[in-house]
Parts: sequence; C-alpha cells; structure tokens
Amino acid sequence: MLIAGFPAGAWGTNCYLVAPAAGEECVIIDPGHQAAQGVEETLKKHRLKPVAVVLTHGHIDHVASVVPVCGAHDVPAWIHPADRYMMSDPERSLGRSIGMPLMGELTVGEPDDVHELTDGAKLSLAGLELTVSHAPGHTKGSVTFGMPEAADIPPVFFSGDLLFAGSIGRTDLPGGDMDEMLASLARVCLPLDDSTVVLSGHGPQTTIGRERATNPYLREVAAGLGSVDAPRRGM
Repeated sequence: MLIAGFPAGAWGTNCYLVAPAAGEECVIIDPGHQAAQGVEETLKKHRLKPVAVVLTHGHIDHVASVVPVCGAHDVPAWIHPADRYMMSDPERSLGRSIGMPLMGELTVGEPDDVHELTDGAKLSLAGLELTVSHAPGHTKGSVTFGMPEAADIPPVFFSGDLLFAGSIGRTDLPGGDMDEMLASLARVCLPLDDSTVVLSGHGPQTTIGRERATNPYLREVAAGLGSVDAPRRGM
C-alpha cells in the first residue's frame, strides 16, 4: 500500500494520494488550495495514474484544486450532495468573503464529471476499497473514508475535518453543528479499532487509540457527556 500526503496552500490542508503500490492507479483525496503542483510532483515521483478525486467535504481549502486536477487527468470527483454547492459558491459556505486577492488564485466551479457520495457506500477505485461514512458536524456533507487492514498496514481512516490529533473540526461556519459533530464522533469514530491510523485534513497523523485516550472531545463522547470547551481546528 502506498499513501503519499502533503500539506497544501494557505490553510495547510492535507492532500493524500493512495494506491496499492507505486506505479499503479491511485485515488486523490482533498486536493485543496494550491495543491495541483504537489499532486503532479507526487504522481511523477511514484509513477501513479489517478482514476478519481474524492472529497471529505466542500470547504474551499479542500476543493480549490479539484477543477484543474480532474481536468488535467480526465477523472471524476466524488462529493456528498449536501456540500456539492460549495465547489461553485465557496464564499456562501463560509458565511463571509474569503478575500478578492485569494479568490483571484482559485478556479471556482465543478469538474466535468461529479459523482455523489452516500453513507455506507463502498467505492472500488484503483484497486482500493473506500468505505464512506456520512459525518456531519463540520459541514452538512462531511464524510470520512475508511480502508480495511491490509497485509502491510493497519486500518486507515481519512477523517477530513471531523477528527484531528488532539482536536476536532470547527462548527461555527454555515452548516456546522456541534450536536451533529458529537453524534458523528460517537457513531463514526468510537467503533473503530484502536490500531486504526487517522489521516486528517490538517495536522499530523494519529491513531484512534491515542485519540480515545487523549482527545478531550472523543473522551467526553465516550463517557457520554459531550460538552467540552477546548480549541477546535479547520477552516
């Protein structure tokens, strides 16, 4: 298994390229702001051929490079229908302008081919199986992608802006909801095995076991309390 990731753009959003091995087909997860060059460099380095872009949610820091990346390789993008509008109208998803100079650098809109994600779907792409879990809270259409344990790696969980190392995604932007966030943490994260590697939308990798023991939000959800006053992350 090959997972190559890098932080991109003004928000340091993690973009991941996932393939069974070097030299094979791959899936690109969350090509955000200024990610296109990093995607091309990673494809060349590992001799990968992309077959799809999959998106954990629609915020501009996760989707800003979708149009150029999909266009360059003639591949579809997958997104939950509740967040699809954000690709064409990123400012409405933030409840404010993100600034004309920054907007001038972005290619706003949808790629030519868009597929919609559903809860529980199993995507068979590039020889991989990604299990989709709808996880609202950060946005209405936030999802995560799970991959089962393989011969050489433990289970992998692409958490988007649901769960970070030591924190969770913010809920104060349009579509955010703290009650939904806590419910998603309980439903999607708590059942995962402690060995599961968490690759989030921002920051370093972690494991479910480490977050279960140290993340204040996950600890409170596990305890059935669900009210924490601690910093949250994400755009």
